[in-house]
Amino acid sequence: MKTFCGRANPTTGALDWVEESEEYDYHQEIARSSYADMLHDKDRNEKYYLGIRAAVARVKSRGQQAVVLDIGTGTGLLSMMAVSAGADYCYAVEVFKPMAEAATRIVEKNGFSDRIKIINKHSTEVTVGPEGDMQTRANILVTELFDTELIGEGALPSYEHAHKHLVQEGCEAVPHRATVYAQLVESERLWSWARLLPLRVGGREILPPPEMGLCAGAPSVCDIQLSQVPPRQFTTLSPICTMFRVEFSQPVSSAPRQYTVPFPAVATGQAQVVLSWWDIDMDPEGTINCTMAPSWMHPDPDKYPWRDHWMQCVYFLPAEVPVTEGEAVSLTVSHDDYSLWYNLDKCSQQGGDSEHGVCRPMCTCQAHLVWTRPRFGELNDSRRTESYTQALRSLLNPDSVCLSVSDGSLLPIFAQLLGAKKVYSLESSGMFKQVIERVLQASALSGTVQVLESRPEQLAASWRAADKISLLMGEPYFSTSLLPWHSLYFWYCRTALAEQLCKDAIVMPHSATLCMVAVEFKDLWRIRAPCGSCEEFDVSAMDEMIQRSLDFRESREAEPHPLWEYPCRALSQPCKVMTFDFHQCVPEEPMKSQGSVALVRKGRCHGVALWMEYHLTDDITVSTGLAGPVSEKGNCEWSPHRKQGVYFLSSPWDSTGESQDTVLYTLTFHPHNGDITMEFTAAASD
Repeated sequence: MKTFCGRANPTTGALDWVEESEEYDYHQEIARSSYADMLHDKDRNEKYYLGIRAAVARVKSRGQQAVVLDIGTGTGLLSMMAVSAGADYCYAVEVFKPMAEAATRIVEKNGFSDRIKIINKHSTEVTVGPEGDMQTRANILVTELFDTELIGEGALPSYEHAHKHLVQEGCEAVPHRATVYAQLVESERLWSWARLLPLRVGGREILPPPEMGLCAGAPSVCDIQLSQVPPRQFTTLSPICTMFRVEFSQPVSSAPRQYTVPFPAVATGQAQVVLSWWDIDMDPEGTINCTMAPSWMHPDPDKYPWRDHWMQCVYFLPAEVPVTEGEAVSLTVSHDDYSLWYNLDKCSQQGGDSEHGVCRPMCTCQAHLVWTRPRFGELNDSRRTESYTQALRSLLNPDSVCLSVSDGSLLPIFAQLLGAKKVYSLESSGMFKQVIERVLQASALSGTVQVLESRPEQLAASWRAADKISLLMGEPYFSTSLLPWHSLYFWYCRTALAEQLCKDAIVMPHSATLCMVAVEFKDLWRIRAPCGSCEEFDVSAMDEMIQRSLDFRESREAEPHPLWEYPCRALSQPCKVMTFDFHQCVPEEPMKSQGSVALVRKGRCHGVALWMEYHLTDDITVSTGLAGPVSEKGNCEWSPHRKQGVYFLSSPWDSTGESQDTVLYTLTFHPHNGDITMEFTAAASD
């Protein structure tokens, strides 16, 4: 059965009606999921197996049958571990139907279908009894319900229900417990993700609205690969604090709670950020431990078990708090049934936990609802600001009539402060409009920039002919963009506004270039590596699902990834593969680019990284990808503000580095929908 879904096209801005089949969820939930990453997480899998084997042995030693309940079974891997470890029967619960179907095939392929029952329900809908889904309550509870924040996938309500209705009192649990840790730090880099900081342009200061400084910030967790934030980029202000534990073998409550840990500050500084992670003990004694601590906490960083399905958390305090070395302070973590948040108290020194006074913080200034954390970092980047102000200084004159087309951009404020005659800012939503107007008000610039909420084609129809635009500018940045080239929406806006531009109007940036480099990833390749077999179990049905979902699409696609979090080596020189001229309107015919890139370094080529470079003037270019030259060894430094595109080769290619291996590319830009279809193939040169 075919259905049609309306989607806003991030490049053209138009509403596209896309035909989808019943397999749409495969693409959304499977091909871009972390199942492959979990299956390749050897540390996780080994410790789960050791914990399950020990739990089965403890139950058997009491003369009982081992009946396992596996909630969120996914591929069925943990259930198969349980049966292999001697469990008599296993109930494997999986709510997502395509995943439950895959688990059924995997269990059958491995010969466990007589002792593993796949139940395609949410665990809270599972029934126990002669006519129920389970014949009896389980005495071993196995789960993998955790996310980077530990409880964000609803672990607490699921455990609470399971203890009440699905497992025996005093059951064994794998994992047995979880512990949440936190460390208070000062970090200029991390704090720049939390709020807009003051900046100077043209001798004037642009200030954040006062309400932004009082705002609790974005309610969602900031989950990152904290291993890529080296200790030199923050000052430690506290010891590593054990904030709270959850014992999974005992009844679990999903009620809101808070836990306070007092400590003396270990250094003087501005308390801004809390770094947090957790670990799980697979057994009651804590001898089988799986930790999410960043690599710089590991005794041997080279043996650090990388994973992307569980990372680390960064929490931002509601406001900076100055602390002095030796000063007594208290860190409080609060949680509801799905999320955590932190506060710092310089008065109370009483530790412990409480069920009172827990209220989840929410954004009240609107800025955190429209600007993402990387976007805050981008707006606060002084070097980037200098690039735009230098470009504007060279392009502006006292008669300039400027229109800025970007979401929530400060460019129109820059242009006004640098002497433009008139400045207009085109915003895509009323919320963006309000945030920019509040920044103008806080900076005593109200009325100097006219902020418009309109689509480009609507603005074109209502624009006054006497006010022709002499400078059309953009970063470009749009909140709907996922891949780097989605910001070509600026080009479509420029085309829609062609009649409103002066004959000799300046467009900034005047062009954009799509760039690429062939790369070897240290770890990111694991998320797309074939599953095949995991430990001694055949889970190739996962590969079938992923391939099926990818084949459903007309062509292979690039994926957005923040590459500053995922180290890689360049195996080729960076190269420009397609250029878009913003002096001209979007063409009617497709643009095509073909060529090859030599692999000049030895290594395993997993794919290519792609990004855009925007040419503000002939001399000033802003990159959304590489933030500097590639080192002699191929090490790359990536912009932390934007995601880059990653195209994984269907099979990795081992390069000799002797210029006899190449990556062939074919790119086609389709103006009617803004898509860039692409194909990359590694091959030996003739």
